[in-house]
Amino acid sequence: MKARLHLVTNDEVLARPDFVAVASEVMEVGGVTTALHVRGPRTRGRDLFRVVRDLVSVLEDSAASLVVNDRVDVALAHGLEWVHLGQRSLPPAIARDLLGRQGTLGVSVHDVGEAQQAVEGGADYLTVGVMFATASHPGGTPVGPSLVETLQRTTRLPLVAIGGITPDRVEAAVASGAWGIAVLDGVWGGESPARAVEVYLAALDRAAGESTTHDDPDNRRQVR
Repeated sequence: MKARLHLVTNDEVLARPDFVAVASEVMEVGGVTTALHVRGPRTRGRDLFRVVRDLVSVLEDSAASLVVNDRVDVALAHGLEWVHLGQRSLPPAIARDLLGRQGTLGVSVHDVGEAQQAVEGGADYLTVGVMFATASHPGGTPVGPSLVETLQRTTRLPLVAIGGITPDRVEAAVASGAWGIAVLDGVWGGESPARAVEVYLAALDRAAGESTTHDDPDNRRQVR
């Protein structure tokens, strides 16, 4: 998996009138190292369809990846093969059957049990959190780096840390075994999302001690 910076949206971000234009700029800056997750738990399916349609149009020549969260139907309707599931989404095994073996399937997990179910269901990578206290997950209990460390020892899937990850916390996330990070407020909550992406990518470079364009380490299974 080349994408190390995963940019997650919510309903409020998707509803911004300039979202598609800002997202296009962000993805141009991020390039192959970045994946944009279209996530809107309360957004109507019709509106999600339109947002993804517009993003597919503007990102047609982009090296960045477009990911649809939860809605396998919306992804398939646009010919996209990367879907990410939460714990209230379809079971991973069903989503895998719909996507086929060539699709990329990510699953958000919060403990070892959920991680094991995701692996058995055919997940290609796991998003692990919440790492630190964050306003976007007010009811979430922070797990800190320890859960990433545990899963890094027990699964060969790439791990993406999420939850309260500011640029100065990137090093702790990577040191715990995370291949990448996922952020929401850290990018969309600032005046310049594109500039925030540059800051996060620089932090990932420093933390990893290598270019963010490199492939996964040899001891991690490649995402299909």
